[in-house]
Amino acid sequence: MSKDKLWWLAKVLEGVGMVVVLVGVFVSMSAGFEGRGLESMAYEFQGLFVGGGLFLLGVLIERSIGAR
Repeated sequence: MSKDKLWWLAKVLEGVGMVVVLVGVFVSMSAGFEGRGLESMAYEFQGLFVGGGLFLLGVLIERSIGAR
C-alpha cells in the first residue's frame, strides 16, 4: 500500500476514534441525567476504550510510515 493511502487510513482511524469517544461521552451524559450512574460510566469507558484504540492505531500507522 502506498504511503498516501496509509496516511489517509491513519487520519480516518484517528477521526473515527475521536467521534466514538465523543458519542460515548454524550451517551454517558444522557444516561447519567436519567439517574443511571453505573450504566453511564460503562458507556463512557467503552467509548474511551474503543475510540482511544482506533486513535492509537491511526497514530501507530502514521509513525510506521514516518509521517509523524
